[in-house]
Order: sequence, then structure tokens, then C-alpha cells
Amino acid sequence: MKLLTTLTVAFGLMTVSAAGIAADADAAQATLKTNGCNKCHAVDKKKTGPAFKEVAKKYKGKGDAETTLTKHVTTTPTIEVDGQKEEHKPLKTKDAGEIKNLVQWVLSL
Repeated sequence: MKLLTTLTVAFGLMTVSAAGIAADADAAQATLKTNGCNKCHAVDKKKTGPAFKEVAKKYKGKGDAETTLTKHVTTTPTIEVDGQKEEHKPLKTKDAGEIKNLVQWVLSL
């Protein structure tokens, strides 16, 4: 009986966690859309900018990945597009939670 209760609680927690992840992904994608990120980036294919999955792959296992990517999306670093240097547009939002959610979502891909 104790095992059954433990398994039921564990399954319930897994279900709640999965629902939370879906909400985070939806919120991250809404942030991307609101900020026009999809103009240059896609989840799984290169456009003018790298695919978000490639970004995640680049930073995988790096301890400063979240800090580095947060700085990239909140400042105007110089990037190279088609051989031309230009400033990367920062996110329009200043909401730290929204920015953190977006960065964590990209890194989770």
C-alpha cells in the first residue's frame, strides 16, 4: 500500500512538471514572436541567424551558458549577417522572469 501511494504521488508530480514545462515553452515562444526573433531564427533550421537548437548545442555543458545567452538577448552585441556587421536587437521586455524563461527554454532544446 505504501508503494502504491508513493508511485501515485510520484506520477502526480511528473504530470505537474510536464504541464509546467509546456507553459514555459508557450511563454517562451510568445516572447520570441512579440520580439520578432522568428524573423531571423527558427527552432530547428538556420535562417539569417542560427537555429535555437544549434544555440543550445553550442552552450551545452557550459556553466556560464545562461549568463552568456541572457547578456546576448538583452544587450546589442555586434553580429555578422551575410558578411555585414550589425547590432543584434535586444529583447523589448525588461521582465527578468520572462527573459530567464526564454533563455532556459532555448538551452533546453
